[in-house]
Amino acid sequence: MTAGQLVKADRQSEQWTGERCYITELCNTDALPGSSLAVARVEPGITTQLHHLEGTIETYIVKQGEGEMELDGTSFAIAPGDQVIIPAGIPQRVTATGHMDLIFYCLCTPRFFPRCYVDLENSE
Repeated sequence: MTAGQLVKADRQSEQWTGERCYITELCNTDALPGSSLAVARVEPGITTQLHHLEGTIETYIVKQGEGEMELDGTSFAIAPGDQVIIPAGIPQRVTATGHMDLIFYCLCTPRFFPRCYVDLENSE
């Protein structure tokens, strides 16, 4: 058995994205190529950009707030503790419907890279 590996935190802060939400990368490293983890924050009344991920499964795990998730044209309510498994290539977006920010973990398998993100609102 081999020893584990410490990946030092890079202390990245929350970043605004063109997806209309804030993202904080928690774990996205070459040391763990099979997955990545981030926290997303969507302000009340905001709907994120319609998009899909190529070659990457995304799982949302709701931590706080309420929302409406749209997957491949079907919408449903989400709340704390809910897990939404989004297969690669499926159009998705989420709206924060409550009075507080919608906060959720984004677990990507394999690891997220910006090149896998496909904007479906501004594509031709």
